[in-house]
Amino acid sequence: MSLFGYRNPYDTEKTEKNFWDNMKKNFIYHYVWCKAYRLMISAQGWDAERIIKVSSVKDIPFMSTAYLKHHKMRSVPLDKPARKKVSETGGQKSAFDFEWNGLGMSLSMGKVHKLRSLRPCHYIILGYEPKIESQKGKKNRKKAVAEAAYGFSCFAPAKSRTYALKNVNGEYKLDLDDIKDKLTYFMRGRTPVRIIGAPFLAYLLLDMMKEKNVRYILPKNSMIAFGGGRKEYYTPSVDKKTLYRLAEEVLGISEDRCMEFFKAVEHPVLYCSCPKHHFHVPVYSRVIIRDVDTFEPVENGTPGLVNLVTPMVNSAPMLSIMTDDLGILHDGAECGCGIETPYLEILGRVGAEDIPTYAEEVEKLDRNMLGEV
Repeated sequence: MSLFGYRNPYDTEKTEKNFWDNMKKNFIYHYVWCKAYRLMISAQGWDAERIIKVSSVKDIPFMSTAYLKHHKMRSVPLDKPARKKVSETGGQKSAFDFEWNGLGMSLSMGKVHKLRSLRPCHYIILGYEPKIESQKGKKNRKKAVAEAAYGFSCFAPAKSRTYALKNVNGEYKLDLDDIKDKLTYFMRGRTPVRIIGAPFLAYLLLDMMKEKNVRYILPKNSMIAFGGGRKEYYTPSVDKKTLYRLAEEVLGISEDRCMEFFKAVEHPVLYCSCPKHHFHVPVYSRVIIRDVDTFEPVENGTPGLVNLVTPMVNSAPMLSIMTDDLGILHDGAECGCGIETPYLEILGRVGAEDIPTYAEEVEKLDRNMLGEV
């Protein structure tokens, strides 16, 4: 069975060989089809023979998200039509092809986490309103956060979608008052409401409603899913328990109907929180925590830089990505939810300049060549 079609997304023991076979195949594929990647890892002493002999995901060369925002990497013909996803951080962008094998992953994760439903819902999306552009009559949603939120809203049929960040003449404007008005209307009906989006925007909304002494009881089976982000509306980190308390106090949504999700354009694996609010690592990926000085793997329970690994992406060599996050990988048994795979705890972010990007080696190469396939 295909790794991304496997029904149990946390059965890593039975899928270990499948995962490794896919990783090695993905490694060889990008080495052959992406000239920039081949040049980069060759500068690190890698060749075809060494790739064939590699025996651990921890040994596969990693790239940083910061590097991918500055350099074009592609492992498919340039004239191949593709859907694009774009991540924008601090004016820097990453753009990659949409990976269709993520559909099986999303269906399995949605089923296990009880997100799939045939009952229509009203969606409140605390994120970007999709920018609609004419492209052969199709909608083109380029923002990565908009893609993730829109995709999450497909687990149940959408009766309506309301966005907090409105697209006004190409600029995004935060409109929480409109969200509050829509919630006022939805609370009078029976259709469940699903609120999706960035934790800090959820906090701004809930805190504003509390300050105005607004209290609602949303229809049965309503829920909140926290995830995504927008740095222009950054606010100091809010404790999870504070968010859960506000959700129940202001909207009548209990903690067991609050969940989180995590996903990145450079690592499009979907992570959903368990009932204990932990991100367990699914069969589609592996997480390596590396020492901040030596970049060597550290034991579970030790903080370090978060290195995400997956064979999911064919369009670009994103099989091993070093993020700008600090985190800890915990043994699954510490959670107590019943899922046995390790879980990831994100501690915060480090500066991009602190993350290895192979810059020293890359500077020795022809920059024009690095822009080619």
